[in-house]
Order: sequence, then C-alpha cells, then structure tokens
Amino acid sequence: MKTAQRLDNLGTETAFRVAQAAADWKAQGNQVYPFHLGDLNFPMAGHIVEAMDQAIKDGKTGYCPGPGIPELRAALAADIGSRRGMSIDPAEVIVTTGGKPVITKFLQAVMDPGEGVLYPNPGFPIYESQIEYLGGTALPYRYVPTEDGFAIDLDHLRASIDDKTVAIIYNDLQNPISAESTDAEREAIAAIAQEFDLWVLSDEAYFEMRYKGRSTSIASLDGMRERTVILYTFSKKFAMTGSRLGCAVAPPEVAGAISTMNTNDESCTTQYVQWAGIAALQGPQDSVGRMLEVLRKRRDATCSIINSIPGMSVATPGSTFYVFPDVTEAMEAKGIATLADFSTEALHSTGVSFCTREHFGRRQGGEDRHYIRLAYSGIGVDEINEGLGLLKEWITEG
Repeated sequence: MKTAQRLDNLGTETAFRVAQAAADWKAQGNQVYPFHLGDLNFPMAGHIVEAMDQAIKDGKTGYCPGPGIPELRAALAADIGSRRGMSIDPAEVIVTTGGKPVITKFLQAVMDPGEGVLYPNPGFPIYESQIEYLGGTALPYRYVPTEDGFAIDLDHLRASIDDKTVAIIYNDLQNPISAESTDAEREAIAAIAQEFDLWVLSDEAYFEMRYKGRSTSIASLDGMRERTVILYTFSKKFAMTGSRLGCAVAPPEVAGAISTMNTNDESCTTQYVQWAGIAALQGPQDSVGRMLEVLRKRRDATCSIINSIPGMSVATPGSTFYVFPDVTEAMEAKGIATLADFSTEALHSTGVSFCTREHFGRRQGGEDRHYIRLAYSGIGVDEINEGLGLLKEWITEG
C-alpha cells in the first residue's frame, strides 16, 4: 500500500536513537552512563502530585476547553508575564500537550508550502523536521565558537533571508549547545525580524533553567510582541517531562489558529494535568531551587573532567543542562574519523553514551571541528565522575 510522500521529509528527535543503542548495550549486561537523553531524574514535587490526584478524585477527567481550562490560562498569563516584564491576557495563552506541539502549530499557522523558516543549527532537530514535513524550506543559521561558548553568526543568518522567508525560530538558552544570547545579540535578532517582517518563535523551554543572571524574552523588546510566539513548557522547570503540559503565548491571530488546531488534533490537553500545572505555578517553588543546585553540581563535575581530558574542551555554560565539548583532537588521538564511530567506540569501551553534533541538524559548509553533547540532567555526580573518568582513561590510552 502507498503511503504519503511527505513522510520522506519527516525527521525525528535523534536522541531517542542513541537511547536505543544504549539500551541494547545495557541489555547485554554492560554498564551505561546515560548522558544522551535530556530527561530529568527528579520526581515531581509532592504538592503537584497531590493536586493531580485530587483533580482525578474530583472527577476532572473528561473533556475541557481546547485552549485550556480558564484557571490555568490565567495562572500562566500571570506567571509568564511577571517573569518577562510583560502584561499578558489569558486569551493569548493556548495550553498544549507539552512545548513541542507549539513548534508544529506555529509553523502551520504562519508558513505556507514553499516558504522559508530560519532555524538554529546545531539545534533541536524537530525544528528542521517540521519545517520540511510541512512543505517549507529549512534555512539553517549557524553558531561560531567564542571564549564563553557560542554566538549566532548574524551575517550568515542575514544572508540566508530571501523574499520567501516568513519566520525565524530563536532558541535562547539553547539545546544542544547551551548558547545564551547577549543583550546585543538578542536585539540584533529582533531588528532583523522587524526589518524583514518575520514571525518569531521564541523557544523558551529553558528560560528558568539557569545558574546565574536573569533571562530576557525577545517578546518583551520594543516592536516584538505582535510578531512573537513564546513556547513555554512545564517539562524542565517542574520536572514534568512525562506529563506533557505547555503552552503558546501568541498574538490573537496565531492564538486563535493554535486553539482550532488543538480541537482538530487532540481535542484538549488532559484536564487533571492542567490542574496540576496550576499547583506547580502557584505552589511552593523550593523544589525548583533544590533541583537547580543539584544540576549546578553535576554541571561543574562534568565540565571539570571534560576539561582535564586531552583533546577535549568546553566552556562552562550558565544555563540549561547540556554541555557541547569540542572533541576534535581527542578523535585524532584515537585515530577515529567520524563522530558516529567515536560515539559507538566510546559506548563499547567505557559505557558513556552521548549524542553528537550530527544529531542536531545537517552539518553546514565550513564546519571542521567535531562536537558531542552531554546531558547531565539524568545522571548523578558519582556516576558522572565514574563514567567520564573511564572516558578519560580511554582517550589517554591513545
């Protein structure tokens, strides 16, 4: 039987492929140190669980409004607005089953087939996948290494824009490279969006996953509110990855479109999960602080060992729970030519499982360095020290 041709353009979240290889290796009786998947091994806070259980007991298990229950939309408007210095109307908030659907529904709302969308590369692979699946032209923009990590190549980004470009996906506090925009870089992206009349998807999944400073939303800059959709998720801050709860904060025309798509796609987001979301936003926040402190210790341990390994180096990021070390010289020392071979041999020799640069978009012209991504969100400090210690021994063996 024939299937739709557009399926040829559908990618995937490639970290799950690495997860399968790691699971297969572990099933053979081997130790695996899971740096590959950005899931959190923290439980949901007790008051969130209690709110979800109570909602189920109270019979909040049926259909509810497609855009979300009014109580959650109001709570999200207040919380997101106060943390970004914005006044948000609950009507601008559309609840979704996690943050990821906002990517697809944003593109469906603003991009017609044949039109172009700028997206970060390396970047979250679903950006590229959904642009191409929906018939758009994926326009990757790149990053350049700096002493503090990475910066957007603004000249390259500008040069990629043509008369069919309609939008830009912007991920400050970025997965996989943990890049964080300076004020100047953020303002430059805003200026480009306004100059070329582009829609902006501001992926703010990691907005509050930071160890110092304060985040700024591009939507809060002058002239950006009416063209920007904010992607918000409960997954990271509240360790609710499996609960699938997020939202879009969008101008009226896009908010209405996403609401209609919700009704067509999933009818509504699970009602009792939405009541748990209210408890997450309005209840005690101490569990968030404790989680960030644990993640900080994991980050420090990870960066310390990586920078002690010959041929590997990484800047210490101020946000997210990823590091993106350069491993070019380490690969040369091992006589390994490709990142795919490097990751496989590292897994089989040390048990350390990680994603590589190739899992986050097609390589662009001029890239001559090799990088891997390590997520420390689901692995404790003792395991970090043990696993990366074995990786160091393997690299230094030559």
